[in-house]
Amino acid sequence: MVVNALSVDIEDWFQVGAFETVIAREDWPALEDRVEANTDAVLELFDEGGVKGTFFTLGWVADRHPALLRRIAEAGHEIASHGWDHQRVFSMGPEQFRSDLARSRAALEDASGTKVIGYRAPSFSFDARTPWAHQVLAEEGYAYSSSIAPLHHDHYGIPDAPRAAWRPLPDSTLIELPVTIARAFGREVTAGGGFFRLLPASITDRAVRAANAAGNPAIFYFHPWEIDPDQPRVHTAPFKSKLRHYARLGAMRGKIAGLIARHRWGRTDGVVAALAEGLA
Repeated sequence: MVVNALSVDIEDWFQVGAFETVIAREDWPALEDRVEANTDAVLELFDEGGVKGTFFTLGWVADRHPALLRRIAEAGHEIASHGWDHQRVFSMGPEQFRSDLARSRAALEDASGTKVIGYRAPSFSFDARTPWAHQVLAEEGYAYSSSIAPLHHDHYGIPDAPRAAWRPLPDSTLIELPVTIARAFGREVTAGGGFFRLLPASITDRAVRAANAAGNPAIFYFHPWEIDPDQPRVHTAPFKSKLRHYARLGAMRGKIAGLIARHRWGRTDGVVAALAEGLA
């Protein structure tokens, strides 16, 4: 059986792209902190399912919750980078991106005591505006990225990007692991996050099975705040953003538990190691 990549993007409820226009970064320290309790709930869920995963974590979170990072690593999960404070990569230049990588990696490694070799761009923000991004990652010593959604979306996507793991640079072993794409009601969606929460789980199951039938691992992701139905409400956010963020939060934990039970899952670095020889 193919081992699929089980991943969690660790950011708090107020750090998401849906609220970036209504919650200022300078206000973050004053807001209710729920990321530690929610991530501990994810660790419990993974322990119940007998699986290990990868926690793509903001440096901002690691800097404030070093004990949480140690618990994740001590439980046998991988720590990887999600950038410093969820700034989209297409809003940076190459050197600002390099600085963001260095700052977040230092916080993650100091907190967890583990080496960080993986990166996921906030909101899958590698696109046509960031042709330099993979080169910077390679120069900074990263082994893999999971930063591209190969579809059309109103906030992200490279529709013509490969849909299975690939090497984006001719002179580097860096591997890009695009998020798995599912089909739902005539459109393409990512097999994770809000779409998984909102749509029937069978849609993601079909996408995972299709990837595995082709000999490829599926790449699945979600966020700790997605299993927290009691989180604060941001009433000033646009209606569409609130719909995406709050719908079916109470159902998410059970859906993830079911998905874990129905397929084979592991850490992203393990998936990369298994793929590396075939992509040489």
